[in-house]
Amino acid sequence: MPASHSPQTGSSPLPDDMRAPALGAAQAAAAALSAMPNSAHDRTVFYVSDGTGITAETFGQSLLAQFDRVKFRQVRLPFVDTLQKGHEALYRIEQQGRSDGVRPIVFSTLVNTEINGVVRQANAMFLDLFASFVEPLEKELNVVSTHNMGRSHTLVDTERYNQRIAAINYSLAHDDGQSHADLSQAQVILVGVSRCGKTPTSLYLAMQHGIRAANYPLIPEDFDRRKLPEALLRFKSKLFGLTISPDRLAEVRNERRPNSRYASLENCRYEVAEAEAMMRREGIRWLSSTTKSIEEIATTVLQVLDL
Repeated sequence: MPASHSPQTGSSPLPDDMRAPALGAAQAAAAALSAMPNSAHDRTVFYVSDGTGITAETFGQSLLAQFDRVKFRQVRLPFVDTLQKGHEALYRIEQQGRSDGVRPIVFSTLVNTEINGVVRQANAMFLDLFASFVEPLEKELNVVSTHNMGRSHTLVDTERYNQRIAAINYSLAHDDGQSHADLSQAQVILVGVSRCGKTPTSLYLAMQHGIRAANYPLIPEDFDRRKLPEALLRFKSKLFGLTISPDRLAEVRNERRPNSRYASLENCRYEVAEAEAMMRREGIRWLSSTTKSIEEIATTVLQVLDL
């Protein structure tokens, strides 16, 4: 693959009255956790939030990825938005620590200080993401933050939410070349052989970034004509190519259509070679999806096309 076309691109026991039947669900869950063999993981990680927990989980996973020799059992505790739920979360974390024989790690995005104070009593390594960033920002901006639960998913996010929904609908309607209508509205059109990662990349771009992404397959008929599909010729500036190693492509295709010519290694080698040759001829920027995550591919597309 020529470089010019391949971007490399502490612990307080709960009072007796907090161990009442109201905590039955939490106790049952903790008992189930305690029954699990400890050899399955090295440390348990909790993501605790008054919302979905996605922010805590995303941030936490980014950090944990730096410790690839450690096995983590990850547990999300979302919608911890009352004191009762805070005590239930505390109970689960404490029980898991006793079961594991080592304190858990907790990533928290709890906004309510009372609930946060309850969960913080756990014998765990407690990483408070809001305290780490909101408090320094308050000092820098000389403004007290709202401390509202779920703030990141309301008000200012409405326009971006609507943009993402529209982009998802667009990408679904323009998946795998099923519609030529409104291709002019696409911000990017992904091209490449079947099963090289075009659809998941398109949907990721739409869902995460609100990008109207279409995708179009390059097929043997295109290779015979040695030309791009007619529908794409007007939009070459929006094209971004994906390729994949023939071995990996054959593996993926055999999961879908085993022992077919479509999935044969010989055919995969032919299609990949032809597609890459076409992208070179047409001056289409492209990269291999073989060893890259969807996130890495999408980020490269955004960077290269300046979206």
